[in-house]
Amino acid sequence: MTSRDTFTRLFIPVSLAEGVSFLILLGVAMPLQIVGHHQMPVQIFGMLHGLLFIAYVMITAYGHTQRKWTGKRLAWILVMSVLPTGAFFAERSVRNEAAAGASVEPAVA
Repeated sequence: MTSRDTFTRLFIPVSLAEGVSFLILLGVAMPLQIVGHHQMPVQIFGMLHGLLFIAYVMITAYGHTQRKWTGKRLAWILVMSVLPTGAFFAERSVRNEAAAGASVEPAVA
């Protein structure tokens, strides 16, 4: 298996899990803390999301070195990690890049 395949195999599930954990943290755990004064969901999903975020950044750094991304491409992938649904867009972009077999700049809407 090539390093390009390894990156894609690692990045896709981690980015999806990071995105889901972020949405659960913001949409379920935080409201439970604010409205119901339940601390445990934020502690659990906050820790889970933090670990997934660190994995996302580390795998992104690996992808940057393996795929020879431009600084702009790296910045775009990293910015997507801090937006509530951004990880899903980053996952789709990396999946499309892997399918095309070349580094592609993200489309600007």
